[in-house]
Amino acid sequence: MLHIKNAQIRTGTGDIIHGDLVIGDGKFKAIGDAISIPANALTIDVQGKIITPGLIDVHTHLGVHAEGVGKAGHDFNEISSESTPEVSSLDGIQPQDIGFEDARRNGVTTVQIMPGSANVIGGEMVIVKTAAKSVVDAMIIKNPSGLKAATGENPKNTHGGKGKMPTTRMGVAGRLREMLIAGQNYLEKREQGACERNLGLENIAKVLKKEIPLRIHAHRADDIATALRIKREFNIDMTIEHCTEGHLMADFIAQHDIRVSVGPTMSSRSKNENANKGWHTLIALREAGVPFSITTDHPVVGITHLLTSAILAIKHGLTEDEALAAITINAAKHLGIESQVGSIEVGKDADFVIWNGDPFDLRTTIHQTYINGTVAYESK
Repeated sequence: MLHIKNAQIRTGTGDIIHGDLVIGDGKFKAIGDAISIPANALTIDVQGKIITPGLIDVHTHLGVHAEGVGKAGHDFNEISSESTPEVSSLDGIQPQDIGFEDARRNGVTTVQIMPGSANVIGGEMVIVKTAAKSVVDAMIIKNPSGLKAATGENPKNTHGGKGKMPTTRMGVAGRLREMLIAGQNYLEKREQGACERNLGLENIAKVLKKEIPLRIHAHRADDIATALRIKREFNIDMTIEHCTEGHLMADFIAQHDIRVSVGPTMSSRSKNENANKGWHTLIALREAGVPFSITTDHPVVGITHLLTSAILAIKHGLTEDEALAAITINAAKHLGIESQVGSIEVGKDADFVIWNGDPFDLRTTIHQTYINGTVAYESK
C-alpha cells in the first residue's frame, strides 16, 4: 500500500481535492481529506506539489515510427496496397523506442498507437501504457482499439503517384465505400457458411458490427464532411482524427454524435490540408459542444509536447480544466477506456503525475510519474 499525503489533487474531472491518496494493487483505493490510512502503508509527503492523472495521447505512432534509427524504424505505413485492413500496428511496435521513455518523463502514461495515413484503410490500432517493458504485449490496455482510415492528400499522393487508384479525393472515398461494402458482403456469406476466412474483411466487419470505431484521418472541411457522410451511410461508430478545419463546420460535426482529436497544432503548415490550422479550432468545437482531445501525432510533434500543446490551447482560450480534460478524461472517452484511466477516482488504475509546481507553467518539472501504482519515472 502507498499513502501520499498533503497533495493538491486535480482529478481531471474539474475537481480539486486537498488531501491524501491511498493506492494498492495498482488502483486508487481512497481519495480525500478524511480517509482511513492502512497501518502497513508507505507514506510519502508531497506538501507543495500538485497531482494530476497520467496524460493520454489518443493519436501517436510511438514504436512503429521509432526515433533515431532512420528507415529501419519506419513500420507505420504498409504501402504495398492502397488498403491494408489486415495489418495491425501491434505487430510493428518496438517497445524500446526512446519515445516511450520521453512519454514517461513528461507524464504521458497511455497512448493509442496507429498505422500512418498513406492508405485508404491502414490497419488496426492498439492502446498501451507507456511503462518500460521488453515485450509490447505486457503494455496493452485494449487491442484492437479501432481501424485506421484516411482521406485526402496522403492516400491520394502515395498511390496516385504510382498511377493507380486512388488519384483523387473521389477515388479515396469510393475505395473506402467499396471496402465497407465488401465487409458487408463477407458478413452475409460468413453467416451462411459460404466463404473462407479473410483477415482484412474480418477487421472491417468489426467496424460494421460496432465492435471498434473507424478512426479516420481528415484535415480539410470537405474531407471531414465525406467522413461523416460515410458514417451515416454505413451506420458505424467513428472518430475524426486531426479535424484541422473543424472550426469551419463545428455545428455540422456536432450533429453526428462524434468525438474528435485535434492536432498536431504545433507542427508547421507543411501541406494544403493544414494551411488553416490553429488553436481557434478547439474554441469553435467547444462552442458547438463537440467533445475533443488534443494530440501530438508523435513523432510529427514529439510526445514531449503533449502538455505544451495544452498550455498553448489555454493561451488561446481554453480553460485549464478544459485543457487538462483534453489530455486526460476526454482523451480516455475518445478511446473508450474512461472506466479504467483518465481521472483520479477510486477503482481506476493508479496512473498519475506528481508535479513540482503548476503543471501549466512550462518551467515546472515532474517529480514522479506513476503507472499502475508503480514509479515509472523519477527526477534525479
